[in-house]
Amino acid sequence: MQGFNTLWMPGTDHAGIATQNVVEKQLAKEKLHRWELGRDKFIERVWEWKKEYGGQITNQLRRLGSSLDWERERFTMDGGLSDAVLETFINLYDKGLIYKGKYIINWCPRCGTALADDEVEHEEHEGHLWYLQYTFKDDQHEYITVATTRPETMLGDTAVAVNPDDQRYKHLIGRKLILPILGREIPIIADPWVDSEFGTGAVKVTPAHDPNDFEMGKRHDLDTITVIDEDGNMTAEAGEFEGMDRFECREALIEEMKEHEDLESVEPHVHSVGHCYRCSVVVEPYLSDQWFVKMQPLARKAIDATDDGRVNFHPQRWTGFYKSWLENVRDWCISRQIWWGHRLPVYYCQECDHTVVARKMPENCEKCNSGEFQQDEDVLDTWFSSALWPFSTLGWPEETEELKRYYPTNTLITDRGIIYFWVARMVMMGLELRGEAPFSDVMIHGTILDERGRKMSKSLGNGIDPIEMIEKYGADAVRFSLIMLTTEGQDVKLSESKFEMGRNFANKVWNASRFTLMNLDINNSDSCATEEEDSGQKRRFEDRWILSRLHSATGEITDYLDDFRLNEAAQVLYDFFWHDFCDWYLEACKTRMQDEDDLKDIAAARETLASVLDASLRLMHPFVPFLSEVLWQQLKEIAPDGAPGAAEKINADALIVADWPKYNEKLKDINLEEDMHFLQQIISTARRLRKEKGTAENAQLNIVISAPDQEIKALIEDHKPFLAKMAFLDDIECDIQAKKPSHSATSVVDTTEIFFRLEGLIDLEKEKERLEEQRLDVTDHIGKVEKQLDNPDFLANAPDEVVRRQKKRSRELRSKLEKIIQNLADIE
Repeated sequence: MQGFNTLWMPGTDHAGIATQNVVEKQLAKEKLHRWELGRDKFIERVWEWKKEYGGQITNQLRRLGSSLDWERERFTMDGGLSDAVLETFINLYDKGLIYKGKYIINWCPRCGTALADDEVEHEEHEGHLWYLQYTFKDDQHEYITVATTRPETMLGDTAVAVNPDDQRYKHLIGRKLILPILGREIPIIADPWVDSEFGTGAVKVTPAHDPNDFEMGKRHDLDTITVIDEDGNMTAEAGEFEGMDRFECREALIEEMKEHEDLESVEPHVHSVGHCYRCSVVVEPYLSDQWFVKMQPLARKAIDATDDGRVNFHPQRWTGFYKSWLENVRDWCISRQIWWGHRLPVYYCQECDHTVVARKMPENCEKCNSGEFQQDEDVLDTWFSSALWPFSTLGWPEETEELKRYYPTNTLITDRGIIYFWVARMVMMGLELRGEAPFSDVMIHGTILDERGRKMSKSLGNGIDPIEMIEKYGADAVRFSLIMLTTEGQDVKLSESKFEMGRNFANKVWNASRFTLMNLDINNSDSCATEEEDSGQKRRFEDRWILSRLHSATGEITDYLDDFRLNEAAQVLYDFFWHDFCDWYLEACKTRMQDEDDLKDIAAARETLASVLDASLRLMHPFVPFLSEVLWQQLKEIAPDGAPGAAEKINADALIVADWPKYNEKLKDINLEEDMHFLQQIISTARRLRKEKGTAENAQLNIVISAPDQEIKALIEDHKPFLAKMAFLDDIECDIQAKKPSHSATSVVDTTEIFFRLEGLIDLEKEKERLEEQRLDVTDHIGKVEKQLDNPDFLANAPDEVVRRQKKRSRELRSKLEKIIQNLADIE
């Protein structure tokens, strides 16, 4: 709408682990396993599932009215994107940024695959700290005590470590211990990594099952003994516990150590436990051959891009979160032991084990000339292909016209939960492979939670289906409600009732627009002055006011959108259309349309209505696209060239490509807006008085206004007809420092007093009797409530909520009594 050639690229990733899990569950219902199908047949089943269910996300986006370029929809397993993945792997491997190594990685026994560090979700567990006694080889009566949260891993211990500066243990360094149950001889070693404050200050070292122990093991040349396998079961190295589940082993091991008196004590211990982000099974640190990306060289470039302003976060506070991850990043484990995904372009010679990274299987081995090769069975982490999205979707590695035009992109909008999964990796890959950051702005939005603040999930049954909400409330209502609720970067506690806000706004827009359209006959009316002219004689005060408010709102909405503050833009739009346009301007126009004696004035009102409605629908379009488009098309039929003098002409076939309203400072009149605000307060005061006195909404009032100075008096005199019409005032007297009439109610607006004559409006004697009865009744109630609150026994024994409720009731009753006494004074 602002005239840019704008691309919003639609698509989805292949969600390797999650998708494979879903299809494996389907197979399980058929009493099948993927191994029985084989790799190729299993991949066919996944593609079948993708064809049936993979479009749900994009279908929801279509129903929500997301204006993506649907003809360009991409999928990370598409041929072109797969070419980009192949090119990237080879590029990074040739630069030494991809390597294979045997390291401790995060392993999910349920999914049967390695996980990157950021795919592990840590949760606080109320566990235990077990204190185990290891006896000395040379003195069976002497022992050292170690503390652990995972006693089953002690079967893989190859040392006990102490801090070299810990005076308690210095004399023991180098002595040998006997591992309980298995009887293996292990040394006591000194390592500065050991925290002397944890447990006893002596820690067991299991290089095959703990990343820190693994590094310690390399420093001290310790053996690595794997006692837990890929399925989470104990290996032959675990002795008599072989074949047990790891947690069953824990219980059995502890019982046996009790019998041998090797368990010193147990104490409660809260600690963080890693879980698979897909299936929530406890992750096992596991020693395995995997493929990694060296992250430090890539992360440095990404940090620089943020520091020098090439990549900016909105809200800005997420910059620190992003940089902290980059500054502390570990190498990225990119290999996954599943079948659904991009298979590693790695080939192993079956004769000499030579490794070749290539675009296709080699014909002959360069080392031994053998033609027998086997491709690596692993696939790449889904995020590897997703990291290439900004340029792979535009044709890279080919230098396409789309790539030249649209890369680098401008804006990424995403959830905070994938800042390091996706955002950081896109930045790193863009800088490494294209030499430019993939986007300049990153808008981080909140997560939608249920009304109790919990994440939505199938297991909790607390999800809200957007399609069901669209069917019930309409897409525009769903969109507008979500935007209004989403404060910059904050999570949203959502319940179905929240969509009523959007539905009410949509209804208001429809009704107000239909009223406006029914009252337009622009092409047959006399021309009014253009917006640019000083049209004081042709446009009324309220016409110029609504145009000023329109341009104020246009400027604010545009600025908020430019600054990624969507809910604030929506709030300005809501307030302008609902309050300024509907509550005030439309009400002011209703009687004008019936005055056939002043055709020039009717023309001015109609042209102003058309101009404001046109601009309002344009401002609404990003928020409520369906409703605004329908109404704008109807406006086009009535006024194909737009309102005479309007800032924007109706010069497009569809609202989505019509011109965005331009802020015009000449039409913004702050003084005029302040004057109208003052008059609105007088009108609102009159309406409120009728409600308090129980009179009809259109009951005519007589008022006296005591102006503080000549300027206010002149303002009142100039706009008496407007006040009379909007507030149903029969007579308006205004003077500087006017005296209060008898039998009148008083209100104050700024420094101006307004006196409402009550005589003739209500029966003063009956009103006095009614108010006196109310006063006595409320006074009695106050006495009863405050008697309770003065009772120490009540305060000590009543539930806190009951006490709070009674205190609130006391305040409300006293406020009501003050109003009754004031009303009695008014009619004296």
